[in-house]
This record gives sequence, structure tokens and C-alpha cells, in this order.
Amino acid sequence: MPIYDFHCDTCGPFAALRSIAERDRPAPCPVCGTIAARQLTAPSLALMSGERRIAHATNERAAHAPRQSGEGAASRHRPGCGCCSGGRATLAGASGGSAIGAAGGGGAAGALKRPAGRPWMISH
Repeated sequence: MPIYDFHCDTCGPFAALRSIAERDRPAPCPVCGTIAARQLTAPSLALMSGERRIAHATNERAAHAPRQSGEGAASRHRPGCGCCSGGRATLAGASGGSAIGAAGGGGAAGALKRPAGRPWMISH
């Protein structure tokens, strides 16, 4: 339950712990018992420590615009893309990297081969 501020004309300001459903109802003053209206006040950010203020700002930012792990320049391309990862590897026996040679890509040991059938599946 949140704490609401009220102002008694006789005794001055006081705070009361109330449910949200009762937020707009007047509250009795704890000293004199007269009915006091709710007072709208600014949050006490100036009285908070710097660490707590930063925690509040981080929490608000996370609630409205959460950061994701892939944000930033690195997320524009997947890892290992051809434009960002440096030199491009070519298929063995390929001319210019665009076609496979007559041997079907069989060439030097360790060279890349054209994937068979289903390239997204990992062989067992």
C-alpha cells in the first residue's frame, strides 16, 4: 500500500498509508481528527542518495524501453557475416567463389565444401 500526503488546516501536513482504492478520499488528521484533503506533492528525488536515484532511473528506463542483448551496431548482422568478419573464404575449386569446380568442390584439405542436402542440420 502506498503512502499518501494530506494537509490538515489546523495541524499541517501528514502522511497516511492507504490502499489505492482510497487514494482520493479525505483522511482524518491523526492529531486533531478533522478531515484533511489529499495533497499532491512531487517525489522526493532531491532528498535521495545518488545511488538510489540512479536505481530509480534504471528501473523506469527498463520498464518503458528495456535493452536487449543484441542492441547496437553488432546486432545489425549475425555473427560471422561476410561484410563484418574480414576476408571471405571461398569454396574449394571455385572460380571467384561463386561456383563449384568440376570436381564437386573436392580440393585442398581443410577447404570449404558446398553443404549437402540440408545445411541447417548438424551431422551426427
